Amino acid sequence: MAVTAARTVVEVGYGGNERLMMNMGPQHPSAHGVFRAILTLEGETVVAVDAVIGYLHRCHEKLAETLTYVQYPSIASKTDYVAAMTAELAYVSSVEKVGAIEVPKRAQWLRVIVAELQRIASHCLWLGTWCMDMGGALGGGATIFLYCLREREAILDLFESLTGARLLYGFHQIGGVRYDIPAGWAAHARQTVAHIERRLDEYEALLEGNAFFEARTRGVGVISRDLALEVGIAGPLLRGSGVGFDVRRAEPYSSYENFPFTVPTETAGDCHARYRVRMVEFRQSIAIVRQALDGLPEGAISSRPGVKSVGQVRVAKGEGYARVEGARGEVGCYLVSDGGPKPYRLKWRGASFSNLAVLPHIIPGHKVADVVAIMGSVDPVFGEVDR
Repeated sequence: MAVTAARTVVEVGYGGNERLMMNMGPQHPSAHGVFRAILTLEGETVVAVDAVIGYLHRCHEKLAETLTYVQYPSIASKTDYVAAMTAELAYVSSVEKVGAIEVPKRAQWLRVIVAELQRIASHCLWLGTWCMDMGGALGGGATIFLYCLREREAILDLFESLTGARLLYGFHQIGGVRYDIPAGWAAHARQTVAHIERRLDEYEALLEGNAFFEARTRGVGVISRDLALEVGIAGPLLRGSGVGFDVRRAEPYSSYENFPFTVPTETAGDCHARYRVRMVEFRQSIAIVRQALDGLPEGAISSRPGVKSVGQVRVAKGEGYARVEGARGEVGCYLVSDGGPKPYRLKWRGASFSNLAVLPHIIPGHKVADVVAIMGSVDPVFGEVDR
């Protein structure tokens, strides 16, 4: 007798065990350093994200307990290493707060000038690498990358003539700044920011209205206002979701209250909104630099004598938290002093670390190709994440 085997038809879909787990990073060039995102995919759609950090951990906070107040600023600058001026300022400000150390007006204004130049340089690196992440098919991805690096080099030329360095500067010191501007530097700075201001129009002409750029950024990676506040993101991410918070305005430091400027906000909360916020910040930083150069006070650049030994600076017992507005948002430094030449405890609040927490909320539902666009719009620096 012939036996006919029963046939079972199995329809395979992407709803269950056919999901694929894929690593993006830590070696991926669009991971902005050493970030690993474990993506769960259904086809090309991301349904879950597990963010893995810690590959770059360098023990910054414990190092602070073994180095004196004079030695540590050179380590602080290695947290957000593409905005070293900001990190240095956050650290010395915390020491000055705990020790009630005055900073001369000229030093305060010099700090503002270099902070805003650093913001411009950092945003140049962000825009160039972000467009490169999204590909030369933008009709300007590779072009804008080269343009932005060119403009960033002009800022680094200014820093080199001021400090002798192009990446890690050692410009800030407790009680003021280490260097005064050399002859002709102010005029050079004015020429540089004027040149960059003209270039910004070119960037926008290449991108805005470009069908590829619009498709890759509008409606992609939306962070609602409520989510932004719940997660605790900062900087352009927060302002791109409609929250007009800026430390320079909310809690002015280093004489920022003397400089009128606009805090840009957008309400869409997507990659394009974060792009628009940063483009306005470019121009606002240029305006602040011009104001500070025009009104730069005369006088001393430090309230303390020159350092003759690494243990010379001592801070009275106490604790304090100082925060500044970096290119990626609030950078804070919490310091505890026991009265000795070294911090007893130190804790960093890095904007990049806090901003990364939003990724698992906004990436699911997007395609794999959108992950790099969203990551780039967040603009993390992993020296600040893996402290």
